[in-house]
Amino acid sequence: MSTALLVLTAVLWGAATGTLLPRAAHRFSVPSGEAWRQECPGGHSIRGWVGWARCGECAREGSSYGPGTFLLSLSTALVCAALAAATGTRPELVVWLLLAPVGVLLAVVDFRVQRLPDVLTLPLAAAALALLGLAALAPEHAGDWFTALYGALALGGGYFVLFLINPSGMGFGDVKLALGTGAVLGWYGWPTVLLGTFAGFLFGAVYGGVLVVARGAGRKTSIAFGPFLIAGAFVGLLIGAYTA
Repeated sequence: MSTALLVLTAVLWGAATGTLLPRAAHRFSVPSGEAWRQECPGGHSIRGWVGWARCGECAREGSSYGPGTFLLSLSTALVCAALAAATGTRPELVVWLLLAPVGVLLAVVDFRVQRLPDVLTLPLAAAALALLGLAALAPEHAGDWFTALYGALALGGGYFVLFLINPSGMGFGDVKLALGTGAVLGWYGWPTVLLGTFAGFLFGAVYGGVLVVARGAGRKTSIAFGPFLIAGAFVGLLIGAYTA
C-alpha cells in the first residue's frame, strides 16, 4: 500500500471514529466522584455511549450537547493521519490507530472537568500492552514489547512518586494514564520515553505560563495535565516511529 493511500485510510478511520466520541465525552465529563451523566441538558435520557451528542427529543429546538462532532472528528483524523505517515506499513500502526480515539476522548474529558476516568485509562494501558504483544509477533515491526512493558512501569512509577510528593499538583488519574503512554512510548525505546515525557511537561509548562500572563493565574492554579501528557506521548511516538 502506498503512503498516500495509507494516510487516506487513516484519515477516514479517524474521521469515522471521531464522530462516535461526542456522546461519550459528554457522559464522562462530570467532576470526580459524581456518576456519569444519564441525561441530556434537556433532561431526556441518553441511550448508549457512542455517537453524536444530539437529543432526538430536543431536535425541534436544535439541542446539541457536549463537544462538537466536527472538531472531534477532525482532531482524530489528523492524529491518525500523522501516525500513519510516521509509522508506515509496520504492524504497530494498527495499535496506534485503535488507541488514538481513546486518547482524544481522554484529553477532551480531562480538559473539560479535570478527570481521567479509570474505565478508560486502565483499559487503555492493558489494551496497549496486549495489542503491542500481538504486533511483536508480526514481521517487520520496529519495536520491543518488553521495553514497552518496562516503559509502562517506569513512567507509571515516576508519576506515582510525583503524586506522593505533591498530590494537589499531580492527580492519581495521571498516574494511571502514564501506564498507557509509557507502554506506547516504550515500544520504540527509552529515548522515546524520555522525549515524550519531557514534551508533556514542556507543553504543560507553556500552557501554565500562558495562563499566568493572560489571566493572572497563580502557582497554585489547578490545570488538567492529562491533555499535555497525551500530547507529549503523541509527539514522542511520532519521532520514535520516524526514526525507528
